[in-house]
Amino acid sequence: MRTKQDKIFQIIGHIVMAVLSLGAIVPIVLLVMSSVTDNDALIRDGYSFFPREFSFYAYEYIFKTGNTVISAYGVSIVLTITGTLLSLAVTTMLAYAIANRGLPGKGMLTFYVFFTMLFNGGLVPTYMNYTNVFGIKNTFLSLLIPGLVTNGFYILLMKSYFAASIPEEILDAASIDGASQFQTFYRVALPLAKPIVATIGLFAGIAYWNDWQNGYIYLTKRTDLYSIQNLLNRMIQNIQYLSQNSANIRNADVGLAAIPSVSVRMAIAVVGILPIVAIYPFLQGNFIKGITLGGVKG
Repeated sequence: MRTKQDKIFQIIGHIVMAVLSLGAIVPIVLLVMSSVTDNDALIRDGYSFFPREFSFYAYEYIFKTGNTVISAYGVSIVLTITGTLLSLAVTTMLAYAIANRGLPGKGMLTFYVFFTMLFNGGLVPTYMNYTNVFGIKNTFLSLLIPGLVTNGFYILLMKSYFAASIPEEILDAASIDGASQFQTFYRVALPLAKPIVATIGLFAGIAYWNDWQNGYIYLTKRTDLYSIQNLLNRMIQNIQYLSQNSANIRNADVGLAAIPSVSVRMAIAVVGILPIVAIYPFLQGNFIKGITLGGVKG
């Protein structure tokens, strides 16, 4: 039976979570409403949840560049799916290996993974390696490979799950029945690790979807390979350039007047986050369970 203190604690907890939830939802609602507000009204009246003048011209401006946005969405979708699947394959297999108590050199390998969380080669050496050694500049691989390099946090999180949440007796039973290490991993450990796999998959997918830095660095000529984040970032840069140099560019004032400079930024943000917001509710259950069960148990 719950005591009075338990009820008070539960009520306070609900209030705190409600406030935090509103703190996350309200900015998104304001963002969406600002994106469908007339640009002049937005400048004149400021941001509002109940705009006086609605306008979808910001979205028309984004999508009126032919099929560029659609093509960028296609690149982002292919990149996210491919990168997530490959990242999960590398992460799960390495995490399962270092979670195996009988692995020779397990301690050194685990330290190597942890070391990558603290230090990296830096931008310039990384750029030189990818461009001069691997030659992935201006290719689709320049969007895929840099993000595919194993993330130490993901590996250690999944390793903790394998070690703490999957009974070793089950793995031993599979081995006694004649299963190889890969069969034990694929048929026994991996199905039991569905929550943490979904969690890591969500992390990796969001990272690939939101990535714009790789395209900004490595795609200097192949603009047709721009992901949606790269394309939207280029749009913002073009608008800023026109705004800052309108006095020095002939007819720039006329062109700038037709650009919804404020509302288009809101629309760009909505276009960028919409797929993630739409997919997240379907993965929320596994995400929460994976975080809960993936932690180290005392």
